Parts: sequence; structure tokens; C-alpha cells
Amino acid sequence: MAIKIYIDQGHNPVNPNAGAEAFGLREQDLVYEIGVQLAELLRANGNFEVMLSRNSPDEILGTTNQESLQIRVNEANSWPANFFISLHTNASTNPSASGTEALAYSRASQGYVMGDHITRWVSRLTGLQNRGVSLRPGLYVLRYTNMPAVIAELGFITNQHDAMLLSQQPDLFAQALYRAILEYYGL
Repeated sequence: MAIKIYIDQGHNPVNPNAGAEAFGLREQDLVYEIGVQLAELLRANGNFEVMLSRNSPDEILGTTNQESLQIRVNEANSWPANFFISLHTNASTNPSASGTEALAYSRASQGYVMGDHITRWVSRLTGLQNRGVSLRPGLYVLRYTNMPAVIAELGFITNQHDAMLLSQQPDLFAQALYRAILEYYGL
């Protein structure tokens, strides 16, 4: 039986729920592309079924931020997915902030375990600093999914090096996520 992975390419292409921007790049565009490449890798493996939150770069989910998050969670819950992975880029007012991190509901959650795999693989393949896994139980997609969930903050869009890596080598991030998922499932 195939493992069902819901890949949430965070944010909408425009408001409501648009993402961070820096250096002429938009978070929602970067994670859309990485999500599509990750889905292709997982589907080619044969052990996975994949559902993407956005099936085209201009697809808008919901008319409010709350509705956008509800649509993503409800779709994953009703499928039902075995794992929910939400892709994002981080942002900071400090332009030197750099690296990859993950957000999980609790230390005891499988999202925390997956987050550890993701940050290690992203760091290994991209050279970005591993900032570890942080707990954020109040975040909607971590709180209301019926399956394990993790938010992957792949790199800082506000850091020029991270941003260029995200935009010019999305395949590295997709490959890192793919390897993390394989490692998590022992494949």
C-alpha cells in the first residue's frame, strides 16, 4: 500500500496568505517549484502517492488566510494523508540570518522526527546551517492535521546566499526532502 504524502507549498501566489519576498523572489514561487520537483521524485519511487496543495503556480486557496490554511488541512485530512509536509522559506530583519529549520507540534511527535531528518538532509546537500527543530504547537497546520505534520523552513529568503540557492538550485532542496522522507520511512 502506497504511503500518502501531502506536500503543502506554503502560501498563495497573491493575498490572501502570500509569503515573504526579498531580492525579487517570492516565497510562494520558490516552494511551489520545490514541491513539484519533490512530488516527481516521490511518484517515480513507486512507494508513494502524492497530493500537492497547489497544482499550478497561480492557484489560490481560499479568500482569507484562515480559509487558505483550512483548505490545505481539510484536503490532507479527507484524503487521508499519512504525512503532511508544509514547505516554506524563512524571513528575518537580520540579513545575515541563514540556514534551515523545521517546526513541529511537540518533541514527541513524528513531525519532530521528520523535521530532524529534513534539516539534516537540507544541511548536508546545500551546505546551509542546520538550525534544528523548534516547537510551534499553535500553528494551524501542525495543530489541526489528523496525521503527523512538519513545517520545513528551507532557508532564509532574506539572506542573499540562501535566496540564490533556493531560486537557482531548487532540485537540491527537493532531493534533500526526498532523502529525508526515504530515511524516515526506512526505504
